[in-house]
Amino acid sequence: MEEVFNKFLYVPIIVWACIQVFKVLTELIMTKKFNFKRLMGAGGMPSSHSAVVTCLASMIGREYGFGSGIFAMACVFAVIVMYDAAGVRRAAGKQATLLNKIIASPNLSSVEFQEKLVEVLGHTPLQVFVGAVVGIVVGLLV
Repeated sequence: MEEVFNKFLYVPIIVWACIQVFKVLTELIMTKKFNFKRLMGAGGMPSSHSAVVTCLASMIGREYGFGSGIFAMACVFAVIVMYDAAGVRRAAGKQATLLNKIIASPNLSSVEFQEKLVEVLGHTPLQVFVGAVVGIVVGLLV
């Protein structure tokens, strides 16, 4: 049976897992509480989304050349993901925070809700930048 190992799949996934564990441990140290939701959740420092896509793009660049079409495609994909993380998803998180406050105010809303909206969805530009640097470094070293 042929051994299946695709570094372009496994390395970015390992980068993602390491960053998510880092976020859990950071929160554990800062709050003294274990928050399992941080393992799978979005947001926080650094951006695992940015790290994954830049790691993949860097690995593709090293393997196929930084002038190749596949590298260009990976870069465009990375820019879209990072723009979404710092732009659209960050705005959605801010809206969720505001909506949660409105719903929690008894004088402002008669709306009943089952659960709070998730507020940590996106990233600050710094979180995206740090995640991108981590991804590029790992991608170039592998």
